[in-house]
Amino acid sequence: MSPSATRKRAVRIAGCSGGFTDRSTAIMRMAGDPDVDVVMGDWLSEMTMTVHGSGKIKNLKNAGDKVQLSLEERKKTAMYADTFLQCLEPAIPNLVKNKTKLAVNAGASDTELLAEVVVDMLQKNGAGHLKVAWIEGDDVTDQVHRLIKEGEQFESLMHGKKLEEWGMEPMCAQAYLGGLCIAEAFRGGADIVLAGRVADAAPVIGAAAWWHDWQADQLDELAAALIAGHLIECSAYVTGGYYSMFKDLIKANKHKNMGFPIAEVEYDGTFNIAKEKNTGGCVTVGSCSSQLLYEIQGPLYYNCDVTADISNIKMEQIGEDHVRVTGIKGSPPPPTTKVGITAPAGWQCEWHFYICGLDIEEKCKITEDQIRDAMGENQSRFTTLKFHQNGSSPLDARNQDLATVDFRCFVQTRDYEVVRPDIPNGFNRWCLETFLQSAPGLSLSNDLRQIVPKPYYEYWVALLPQSELPLRIHYMFDDQKVVSLEPPKVTKTYPRQQTSYDPTSPVDLETFGETVRAPLGYIVAGRSGDKASDCNCGFFVRHDDEWDWLRSFMTIDRVKKLLGPEEYKGKPIDRFELPGIRAVHFLLHDHLDRGYNACSNYDTLGKNAMEYLRAKTVDLPKRFLDRGRI
Repeated sequence: MSPSATRKRAVRIAGCSGGFTDRSTAIMRMAGDPDVDVVMGDWLSEMTMTVHGSGKIKNLKNAGDKVQLSLEERKKTAMYADTFLQCLEPAIPNLVKNKTKLAVNAGASDTELLAEVVVDMLQKNGAGHLKVAWIEGDDVTDQVHRLIKEGEQFESLMHGKKLEEWGMEPMCAQAYLGGLCIAEAFRGGADIVLAGRVADAAPVIGAAAWWHDWQADQLDELAAALIAGHLIECSAYVTGGYYSMFKDLIKANKHKNMGFPIAEVEYDGTFNIAKEKNTGGCVTVGSCSSQLLYEIQGPLYYNCDVTADISNIKMEQIGEDHVRVTGIKGSPPPPTTKVGITAPAGWQCEWHFYICGLDIEEKCKITEDQIRDAMGENQSRFTTLKFHQNGSSPLDARNQDLATVDFRCFVQTRDYEVVRPDIPNGFNRWCLETFLQSAPGLSLSNDLRQIVPKPYYEYWVALLPQSELPLRIHYMFDDQKVVSLEPPKVTKTYPRQQTSYDPTSPVDLETFGETVRAPLGYIVAGRSGDKASDCNCGFFVRHDDEWDWLRSFMTIDRVKKLLGPEEYKGKPIDRFELPGIRAVHFLLHDHLDRGYNACSNYDTLGKNAMEYLRAKTVDLPKRFLDRGRI
């Protein structure tokens, strides 16, 4: 579908995947809609990049001087998102029929190989005429190693420490690319653009810039497309997934098959969010606010192409499942981009004990004390040794499972020998041998897979100059043409610390009248999520007259109290307001114990933090509660 004849109309971009676990019918369904111009998808995460990046390094070390393997042989050790191929193949007829463009970041650490595989798949499915391009530039392992030797410290964005304080040996590094390279690939004739680690929202920037022929200096337009991309990048997260008001969907019987989102991006960057036809889920100001608040770091949203200022963002419900978004301003991109550096950290494993009945606290204590006593001085061989009581045992429980607590012993170590499960003096044995002297009502897990040590990695997030990116577009047609791209000509350096403030001109809470002690989440919705080891928590309310109460009530000290002494880590917390969507956002710095790859907590992705906070009881204005709880 060429935009040449209809340049001024909005481009309709469908978000078909928020990760490698998303529904396999995604591309097929969205490419099946003739009104969709471009399908985009995100198959990567910090976890997958760590796994793929380290796997690629291992593959290269094992390759030696072997002869060139066939495509089928190379696919066996490929380090791209193979679930993307499961989504692509059934979608090929629809891509051909509707001439739908496709842009995805599924290449991970083997984008070139993925391009070869996709070309082969298209040919086998009678669609060899579709043109494929792939983006190079996200693998910056060599550049990072060189810069380290030159003295670069790659100061962490999470906690400000220098790389030398990490104590790890970097293995691989991947940078986040922007979306203008994708736009250029489409301009060069590609139908399918495959990228490695572009920013999650970058394919939307690329699709909109191609369609409307935006240039690099059209910052307001690019910034709006960046936020449109942020809203649809996680698939059903904006159409009812992870939504505080999910019970409304159950009541309406719209909770089973939530539709995929569509961004309608206009020539000036203004956009609407809609969703797939004839599906469940919803698109509301609330669902869009929820997704907006997820994974942001402050009022400025950075990308290789542009910086978006969302301070004055506004959302308006213009129809059923149709939300209009305005108020976004653009400024030049930073001269740097985010880089994730992976290092092997050691081995981890865990034991689970199931404890039931009365005196749970004491039963957990005796179990922990016995295991620690069995370990003795060997406790020092673990870099992490944690005991977790998961759940509680209520009186008069309706069944035994509900009354059972999962007590977890979690360890990490650089000493493989101490976690080998087959030795008589190691982690497995120290946990197991306490069983016959344990407290009453304790049983052992019969699933012992988690006691087998698995390698784990730590992920260090820092900044890399965009001038270090070897950004190239490889066309798998047109005589295998390769086009090199330059870094942005105009950039702006921003302070590392974003704007943070407690309420200005707070309203006296007593003016809201009589209060009732109840869970915060009865009237306050919210969403939380991770950015490496940072945790975002965004709170918002449903009605205009609740906004002054929320912004006055939700202070930094309030969040610390709601977290409680065991959850608040003593780290900095940033706060800012988004009055256009009645929201207050908090960034909990370095809250998630080194982030997903090494995290020792249950909530490795920060997704549960908001629901923990919404369940805390506070004094709520009765007149707001009288409207009915969320």
